[in-house]
Amino acid sequence: MNLKNKKHLIFDLDGTLIDSVPDLALAVNMTMQELNRDIFCLDIVRVWVGNGSEVLIKRALSADVIIDNDLDEALFNEAHKLFLDFYAQNVCVDTIMFEGVKNTLEVLKDKSYILSIVTNKPYEFVEPILKSFEIDNLFEFYIGGDSLEVKKPNAEPLLYVCEKLKFKIEDSVMIGDSKNDILAATNCNMTSIAVSYGYNYDEDISIHKPTYIIDNFKDILKVL
Repeated sequence: MNLKNKKHLIFDLDGTLIDSVPDLALAVNMTMQELNRDIFCLDIVRVWVGNGSEVLIKRALSADVIIDNDLDEALFNEAHKLFLDFYAQNVCVDTIMFEGVKNTLEVLKDKSYILSIVTNKPYEFVEPILKSFEIDNLFEFYIGGDSLEVKKPNAEPLLYVCEKLKFKIEDSVMIGDSKNDILAATNCNMTSIAVSYGYNYDEDISIHKPTYIIDNFKDILKVL
């Protein structure tokens, strides 16, 4: 497939541009400690990330990727609020940007691509992270997992951003690390590029049939 006619690039954030798991795990464990519950190692939390903060906390309270259907609602609400507060205080402590991300984004911007972000992370945390890494000026628009009533893998967030920026689906590409990103693109017939180094719940991203798979972020330049 020829991608030379693409104009609008939609990026996921966690697992694609940045590795935020260290800070997410810190906030999760601070929450669990506050509630006198077990804490978890980094590798366990890494498998739980990608569906938004509510699902992350439900998995932590369930101590499993499979959420306990009998979770107490009041406990969840308390835990989720604690998590958001703790994460807000530690949003960019040990989070890192993946190799080649900043330079590649700058090259894409210089090539006149319009860049946006669709993440399942709560909206309030997106700008502080982008500013911390000094890449906020590269993006025209972004939404979080709580910006709309639905999040990825629903196609609506991608359609919403395309509408806001006045791009057609065929002008756009979704770039992400997880099945949520690829399925969201598939659900609206959008071209997708998957990065192989992200979180994706220990699954091979090829299972979800992205248009392209790359092993290093800078390889986007070869595809486009």
